[in-house]
Amino acid sequence: MIEERSADPTPADAPPTGAGLRERKKHATRVALRRAALTLAVERGPEHVTVDDIAAAAGVSPRTFFNYFASKEDALVGEHTERFAAFRELLLARPDDEPPLVAVGAAVAEYLRGIELDREVWALRRGLVERHPELLPRVLGANANAERELAHAIAERAGLAGAGAEDMYPTLVAAVTITAVRVAMLRAACTDTERAPADVVSEAFAALAAGLPAPSRG
Repeated sequence: MIEERSADPTPADAPPTGAGLRERKKHATRVALRRAALTLAVERGPEHVTVDDIAAAAGVSPRTFFNYFASKEDALVGEHTERFAAFRELLLARPDDEPPLVAVGAAVAEYLRGIELDREVWALRRGLVERHPELLPRVLGANANAERELAHAIAERAGLAGAGAEDMYPTLVAAVTITAVRVAMLRAACTDTERAPADVVSEAFAALAAGLPAPSRG
């Protein structure tokens, strides 16, 4: 989730734990392709990896690769609308009387509890972007898209669906959310913690809801 916005504000591709066999097979192929792309890019550098290389390493054809990703860059650092669509449904299903940050935090935690987090793929991706900052514009663009979509969902939930760009509230909540998730997911990925990502995210949103009080010393 690299400063400003890191490589993964949300976890790597993962199907709902109750997904059917077909969805799980597609997920396995997607993850195999992404892992192959990231592993090769870390070893050789992104500029020395081709789609043919990735497909061969994953044991599929280049044609199959393009069934899952639009380009090599998409496999390395792209985002997927399916993930946000699932989160959006959870957010819009939250009780109407919940404050926006509480609702968003609960939806994020619920989403994380319902997926299988591929920590290896996520760590590879984050490390690749840190080593190859030329990928950062693509990451920032994907994160900006995610933030914009989240702002739209927040506006819809708040009854501000027709609000113009001058309405700062949905955008502000979305920006705070993206940052909170990024920080929490980076912490959850640390090797010195076994806490579930959903629990770390919940802690981050609880701190936000409390007004970010200074931590006690000693």
